Amino acid sequence: MSISKGRSSRRKRSSESDFEDWLHVEFAARDAFTALILLVKITEPKITPLASTFLNVLGDDVTWPQMAALLAGSGHAWDGAAFIPVDGPLPNPEARSQLRALEARVREDRLVLNEGQLFDLWGRRLMVEKVPTQ
Repeated sequence: MSISKGRSSRRKRSSESDFEDWLHVEFAARDAFTALILLVKITEPKITPLASTFLNVLGDDVTWPQMAALLAGSGHAWDGAAFIPVDGPLPNPEARSQLRALEARVREDRLVLNEGQLFDLWGRRLMVEKVPTQ
C-alpha cells in the first residue's frame, strides 16, 4: 500500500484542515450521521489498524485539533484516522456491529479505507493506493 496526500498548498482554504472541509460537506449532505473511525499506523508501504470507535455527528463545528485531541485519548501512537460515514445517528449496538464488519473488511483489504476519508495527524486528506507488484 502507498499513501498519497490530498490538498494542494495553492488551493484556497475554506477552513483550517481537510478534515473540517470534509465534515462541513458531509454534514450538509447527510445532516446527523454516525462516523465509524479507524486509527492506523502508517509505515509505508504498510498500514496497520490500531484501534476503532464510532461517534454520532450532530453538527459540523468540530475542528481538527479538537478531534485529534479526542483521538489521542486512545492511547495509541497513530498516524492516520479514517472516518467512514454511515446513516444515522445509529443506536450503539448497530454502530458497533457495523464497526466490527468494517474492521474485518479492512483486515482483508486496506483499500477499504478509501470508502471514507483518511486524514493524517494534521488533518490533511490521504488516500491509500495499491503498490504494483514487480
